[in-house]
Amino acid sequence: MEENLAVQPGQYPGQKLFGLYRQWADGGAGMILSGNVMVDPSALTGPGGVVLQKGTDLAPFRQWAQIGKSGGGQFWLQISHPGRQLYKSMGETAVSPSGVALNLGKFSSMFAPVRALEADEIETIITRFADTAVAAEEAGFDGVQIHGAHGYLVSQFLSPLTNKRDDQWGGSLENRARFLLRIVDAVRGRVGPSFGVGIKLNSADFQRGGFDFDDAKQVVQSLKGKGVDCVELSGGSYESPAMQGNPADEVEQEQTSSTAAREAYFVDFAREIAKVADMPIMVTGGITKLAVAQAALAQDDQGFGVQILGIARAMAANPNLPKDWKNGAHAEVSLPQVGWSSAALKGLATMALTKAQIERMAKGKSAGDGGSPVVALLADQWRAAKRAKNYRAWRAV
Repeated sequence: MEENLAVQPGQYPGQKLFGLYRQWADGGAGMILSGNVMVDPSALTGPGGVVLQKGTDLAPFRQWAQIGKSGGGQFWLQISHPGRQLYKSMGETAVSPSGVALNLGKFSSMFAPVRALEADEIETIITRFADTAVAAEEAGFDGVQIHGAHGYLVSQFLSPLTNKRDDQWGGSLENRARFLLRIVDAVRGRVGPSFGVGIKLNSADFQRGGFDFDDAKQVVQSLKGKGVDCVELSGGSYESPAMQGNPADEVEQEQTSSTAAREAYFVDFAREIAKVADMPIMVTGGITKLAVAQAALAQDDQGFGVQILGIARAMAANPNLPKDWKNGAHAEVSLPQVGWSSAALKGLATMALTKAQIERMAKGKSAGDGGSPVVALLADQWRAAKRAKNYRAWRAV
């Protein structure tokens, strides 16, 4: 979510991002993963997003990398393409495997019109991911994470709900996973052996007929031997924001109630997937208590388990959380809550509250609690509109 902070002209990282990541680096995280860094200037998750592509001036990225690693941990860039999850205010046409539009009810109009990708465009996007990874390595980052979750483009290829293609990129899971596997091969083939390559993958879409747990398990098996250093498991999309603990599908919500009750939404899935993986498994989603984190890291009686935990939303509330937990302090973090009935609106408001905390931290203030969900959502929309205007002006040059 911090990828939508105001950036310098040209979609470069700027002082607000530097200030935010300096706090997180000082907080003691072993590895920092950035928010979405976009591989295509025409396809951003939000108008304040950072773009890193072939030919980009790397000076501000080198400064960002140094700041993110200043606390002694590693700093990886999360590289991404939103596909159909592109806001209309950006002034661009969204692309996806099959041109299936987002269904967010009355909120659907917030998103750009969408069309299906041509075969040559798919190849171009694969190259863009590799170009961005090469630039990240040159700028001094320790690795990249390919974002294949949360309904973004890679996830859209994986899901039968959004991938209706009848060519080599659609149909069977083998074909639907081809886009991700080709990106992995392209990235790993162009970066050094010590440069990290990770994947963020949905454990499930949490929508009937979508990408499910068995699919995720097969994809992880397909990644064996490809030089992947870490797979992070999450879940959901804009339509079903399970990554916030709010899957839209009530049946799926009932099935996952045991993990949701323990706050670490995807831990049970991750432990099962770890049994077929040859790389460390990371899990993220709702971890706010030290006891929950310790339980999530516990291995089963066969020695399988999660090896890395993501605590992004908790660190948006307390940037010093890793150090605090190491010292036995602040064992629990309180996250902003939204009690609205609409899953889509609740998801937008929950993100807005976290963004409000991040905005405060980027200005050198304490995170606070995000304030009123209504006020946070309206403020987020106002900032987005202002940044969209700047983005459109940049694209028009």
